[in-house]
Amino acid sequence: MASRPSPRSSPPGSDQVPAPHGSGLLRRLPWLDRALLVILGRPRRRLGWLLPLVLLLVVCFADWNTSGDFRVLSWLVVVPVMAAALCPVGTTALFAVAAVAAYAVIDQAWDHQYRAGLPDFILVSMGGLLAIAAAWLRRRGERRSLSVRNVADTTRATVIRPLPPSWGGLLHAHIYLPADAEARLGGDFYDIQPSPWGTRALLGDVQGKGLGAVAVAANLLGTFREAGFHQPDLRVVGERMEVRMERNRLYEQAMGYKDGDRFATAVLLDFPPPGSAGGYVDVINFGHDPPFAVSARGVRLLDACSGRLPLGLNELAPASERAAAPHRIRLEGDETLLLTTDGVTEARDRAGAFFPLAEALEAAVAEDPQLAESPYRLVRAVRDRMLRHVYGRLQDDTTIFAVRMAPPAPGEVQPLVSLARWTEISSTATALPGRQGSAEPPG
Repeated sequence: MASRPSPRSSPPGSDQVPAPHGSGLLRRLPWLDRALLVILGRPRRRLGWLLPLVLLLVVCFADWNTSGDFRVLSWLVVVPVMAAALCPVGTTALFAVAAVAAYAVIDQAWDHQYRAGLPDFILVSMGGLLAIAAAWLRRRGERRSLSVRNVADTTRATVIRPLPPSWGGLLHAHIYLPADAEARLGGDFYDIQPSPWGTRALLGDVQGKGLGAVAVAANLLGTFREAGFHQPDLRVVGERMEVRMERNRLYEQAMGYKDGDRFATAVLLDFPPPGSAGGYVDVINFGHDPPFAVSARGVRLLDACSGRLPLGLNELAPASERAAAPHRIRLEGDETLLLTTDGVTEARDRAGAFFPLAEALEAAVAEDPQLAESPYRLVRAVRDRMLRHVYGRLQDDTTIFAVRMAPPAPGEVQPLVSLARWTEISSTATALPGRQGSAEPPG
């Protein structure tokens, strides 16, 4: 049986790209982050006891080797305090006991006139007790924080489903960087949906943050997955998503939510079925940053498909421009489409300059012409250059998504899943009792 891939070593073409832990300096220096994880913090606290132990030995050695006029033994109170910040409760208690014992032994070894005496002994003892209580409170807070973090991760994994490599005949990779490393939730969303008429891909960004934005993203993804499979016309898929956004707005206004007028930008892609001649992609852009086509020959911006208003604002457009008409773009077999949310293009450095995504892509391709062959390497290159530009400080949630047609295997002429099989799946899924005349439920 093949072993499951480690999340730290995802293969090229896979869905998840590991991101650096932490924020700020740690995102720019992954080696420092790994060192701190080993020495100080979760998930490995194996060496967290070293610093309190070194401090204990240094204080004892210094007090033993100085004169009676300069006593530092009372500094032992810092030992359990440091342990409380780095170690579990049991280890903190051991250091508290060790500090009290070391104080008693070393202080008694001095002549009577040089002893620190009972007041400092009480200080070290009370410091140890308070350190134990602090360690217990810290561990309880960490457990609560971990529980909240697991809930956030589960919520996001439920909305943004994992995708298998080469799903629907596409190679893809993504990376998501939340502006708030603790919240880990935002309105960025993406998905790939194979269908009998081609493979559809989606990247979008809901206005706002928090659970409200996640709920809107979940609604849009659900509509995309159903309409993207059942509808042969990409125009209808876009219109269904527009209707879903309007229904969500009416619901939030009826509930009295403050953010009842949310909108979402999105890019909707339609690739030809696996095994077909290909050479193109149909694009509908709902007010989102246009995608880039990246290859060894260079980078080109697909800005011809821009111009529509975001989802939820279609009523503001003239009646003649409300139809979600797709634009067909020529796409070479060696080109990879790169899509990003505005967290990339609006990322600023300390001087306020925006991240030059186009220039960064051209520089990356110039350094490594084969970069576009792997979506995995492409999104990592964009991530690293963007984080260097902003010195690891993100102002907005950021998603980088790369997708390309999978090269056919030698001698392969049939699609990965035949059209007949898709038709069979579609007819079986929709032929429900009492609904034989409807391909999908109304509304």
